[in-house]
Amino acid sequence: MQNLKLERPLAVFDLETTGIDVEKDRIVQIAIIRVNPDGTRRTFETLVNPEVPIPPGATAVHGIKDSDVAGKPTFSQIRRDVEEYLDGADLAGFNSIRFDTPLLGAEMRRAGAEFDERGVRQVDAMKIFHQMERRDLTAAYRFYCDKDLVGAHSALADTEATLEILDAQVGRYDEVPNEVEALHSFCNPDQGKFVDRTRKLAWNDAGEAVFTFGKLKGQSLQTACQGEGRGYLEWMIGKDFSEELKTILRAALAGNFPVK
Repeated sequence: MQNLKLERPLAVFDLETTGIDVEKDRIVQIAIIRVNPDGTRRTFETLVNPEVPIPPGATAVHGIKDSDVAGKPTFSQIRRDVEEYLDGADLAGFNSIRFDTPLLGAEMRRAGAEFDERGVRQVDAMKIFHQMERRDLTAAYRFYCDKDLVGAHSALADTEATLEILDAQVGRYDEVPNEVEALHSFCNPDQGKFVDRTRKLAWNDAGEAVFTFGKLKGQSLQTACQGEGRGYLEWMIGKDFSEELKTILRAALAGNFPVK
């Protein structure tokens, strides 16, 4: 490192997981680089058996399958190694403050360990990236079209700039298609996967709507309506969920289930 100055060790880490629920999902791979103030470093990396099936959607992101982690250590078995690498160190990652650190803490607690973040300084390269590199329309116009956007936040100026940016993007990237139908698929890779716009329900391989969150995660809507889940659905209808989802739940409670 040529620029970063350390007063104490920095543990830079990344997790691959079974999903994005920081309280319930599990680690399937962990890597930690512990960098000391004198520049020396140690590296720890291993696949982890999450003790639950890895959803196909997660495998599509990181490529790790159930067969890859079969026979690998569980998190409880590597917990002391992780603690050793984190001991007395500050933490760093990419989107680590919002995702990796809380998920790691949940795994630690399940393994019977304390995860005390008090006094631990945390740095997040993604937050720095988002703060330093603007991602608004004006910045995109300058990046793709090499022009300053005059009249930003005027509807017509923004619309004209968007059209010019879109045309420049299609010309810049070979992997970006130049036909609208193909562009639609490119911009909506998850189309057809979820039942509702807020992604609380997804379609399973059998064409049934299943929950993607909460205590009913993985359970079909029809199964929930037939058992103790009815009370949970009634509770959801009274809470701050989307009207689209509430309409689906009301229909399901009345015996009418969504069809893919």
